[in-house]
Amino acid sequence: MTNAPSAQNAGTGKAEFTGGLTVSMQVTDRKRSIAWFSEHLGCTLLYDVEEMGWCELSTPVESVQIGMSEVESVQVGGGPVLTWGVKSVDEARAALEKAGVKFDGETREYPGMVRLATFFDPDGNTFMFYEALGDH
Repeated sequence: MTNAPSAQNAGTGKAEFTGGLTVSMQVTDRKRSIAWFSEHLGCTLLYDVEEMGWCELSTPVESVQIGMSEVESVQVGGGPVLTWGVKSVDEARAALEKAGVKFDGETREYPGMVRLATFFDPDGNTFMFYEALGDH
């Protein structure tokens, strides 16, 4: 991960992004979520701060991390949906379904554009796989 300022935004009064992105989400059991994200999505624990109820994981996507805040109950819906680009939605979906991960309906296809499959983590947070079709 680079911390160098973006040359295109330097001096423009706009945010100078470093290229990193951490998505923060709520979970009811950090340890369970760390194991789930590691097993099913290939994430790696970066650190876990027990006294804060906070951890961060790196994802298979360069410079993208997931931060997890442990809470008593998760308010599901209305938040951001991480949508993971994969080579094959069918293969990615089959692997998670085999492991018992719940999906929301059938895979949807928009011909010439994209295929989408929606799934949930143990707390009911929504995620998607996408497979780009054609030139998109």
